[in-house]
Amino acid sequence: MNNKNHQTPLAKVGTAIGVGLLAGLAGTIAMTVCQRIDMKITGREGSTTPAKAVREALDIKPVSESKSKQLSSEVHWVYGTSWGLMRGLIHLVGLRGFVASSTHFAAVWITELVMLPSLKVAPPVIKESPETIAKDAFYHGVYALGTGLVFDAIISENQESK
Repeated sequence: MNNKNHQTPLAKVGTAIGVGLLAGLAGTIAMTVCQRIDMKITGREGSTTPAKAVREALDIKPVSESKSKQLSSEVHWVYGTSWGLMRGLIHLVGLRGFVASSTHFAAVWITELVMLPSLKVAPPVIKESPETIAKDAFYHGVYALGTGLVFDAIISENQESK
């Protein structure tokens, strides 16, 4: 098995995981930049919903407001980066490009729309304003697009080098 173009199934999974995590980090950076621009323009504070979700899921009490903001930031980065794993799995099942990124977007956003209200840290989407829904969809679209572009660029570079 000295064929340079052959990759074992385990190597394919490992590549999808590694590239997915890198791409998820890139998507999280893109999303964060957009959110911070919006915060500068509108003067709104960063969300503490990620910390609230973790506290609800793990049944822990907040220590302080500053720790809650720090935890929210950490959860945001870990959660976004780890969703890159899903992008890798989507690739492994054969979806590519726009279809893969759209599937990834749907998985990430629908999970949020179901999970946060179920944890009672956000209202159901039908109780949100159209502006809030649009911004949230936009941020998650930026995430999925950024993740997909980076994933596809790394994977295609990896394929060309073989």
